[in-house]
Amino acid sequence: MKRRAFLKKMAAAFGLTSLFAFIYPAIRFLSPFSIMKSGEKVKISKRDLQKVSSMDITVNNVPVVVINRGALGIVALSRVCTHLGCLVVYSESRKKLICPCHAAEFNVEGNVLAGPAPRPLEPLAVNIEGDSIIIG
Repeated sequence: MKRRAFLKKMAAAFGLTSLFAFIYPAIRFLSPFSIMKSGEKVKISKRDLQKVSSMDITVNNVPVVVINRGALGIVALSRVCTHLGCLVVYSESRKKLICPCHAAEFNVEGNVLAGPAPRPLEPLAVNIEGDSIIIG
């Protein structure tokens, strides 16, 4: 094999490797984050949630916020922003979930109010059994 042919093949291999190393992270960065659901459930006490307006828990290794909306009931939402996967924070005074990364805002039902988030926060099932609240 001649030196020129060898150098062409090495340059092509290096170029393809560099291209893949750039494109794969770019695609992962631009694609919205999604949550894989499985069957794990978390049980919390009603008394614990009555003391505060919201509670942060983890279900299936996913951060979740449980919000007590008073007469409207209890809602559980993923804290993972649907834009780039940052963790949203519940603001009790504003009654909104706010993403600190790109200022996306969600209402207490998880619907997008403002910002770059492409879809609402993912809700989790909430079942009340006696003195327990089962999330998941």
